[in-house]
Amino acid sequence: MFDTFLVEPIINVLIAIYKVLVFLHIPSPLGFSVILLTVLIRFILYPFTASQLKASSKMQKVTPHLHTLKELHKGDSKRLQEETMKLYKEHGINPAAGCLPVVIQLPIIWALYSVLGKIVALKPDMVLSEINKVLYFDWLQLTSTWDARFLGIPLSQSPSQLIQTMYLIILIPVATGVFQFIQSKMMYVKTPVRSKNNPSSSGDDFSSAFQTQSMYIFPVMIGFFSYSLPIGLSLYWNTFTVFGILQQHKISGLGGLAEWVEKLNKNKK
Repeated sequence: MFDTFLVEPIINVLIAIYKVLVFLHIPSPLGFSVILLTVLIRFILYPFTASQLKASSKMQKVTPHLHTLKELHKGDSKRLQEETMKLYKEHGINPAAGCLPVVIQLPIIWALYSVLGKIVALKPDMVLSEINKVLYFDWLQLTSTWDARFLGIPLSQSPSQLIQTMYLIILIPVATGVFQFIQSKMMYVKTPVRSKNNPSSSGDDFSSAFQTQSMYIFPVMIGFFSYSLPIGLSLYWNTFTVFGILQQHKISGLGGLAEWVEKLNKNKK
């Protein structure tokens, strides 16, 4: 059922884009099809992502107030809950608003990932039989297999497989990690400094430490995974992340990255 409602429609859209690019004689049509499909999906999900980012931005703005409430009403969980809900209401925050967009997006994102994973893994002699059987229209039918390379790089192979002959291929997982770090840094919110003598701050300290560590660890993990995954999936992930960075900048600004940009501008002066 998952394939019927999500995977197969995405494959049809991918092939439609591919056919148009072939007709226009665009080089590396399969690779550019992956990029355009990813951007298209991002545009479709834009309202949901925007809603999620706006909800997150509002939550970030009231974070200092939440810490103050915890100080004022420590030991009185009922009063703390009442004051917290009142704070949310004053700032127009729905605590569940950031969850629904994620729930809607995840199946589509997973389907896109599944499609691209399947596409880049196909052997040339299997492309026609495997792809044509799920296409909805005759005009979409492929008559010849595609060139599974993007700007000369085989989409089905990983940097770890190509590193011996293409040394610069290491830049792909490095770029993947850097893009992911930029997005993570933009989402990072510095929490107020807590008193060391205040036992109620331990949970906040742990949350802040975890957020900081994740900001560095997660991009390294993504970069490491992309070193072993097919180039086609890294192409998708990088496109997805770069679009996310642009979208986040449009909605929320530089976020946690603003501090670094300001320091960089000061150093230039």
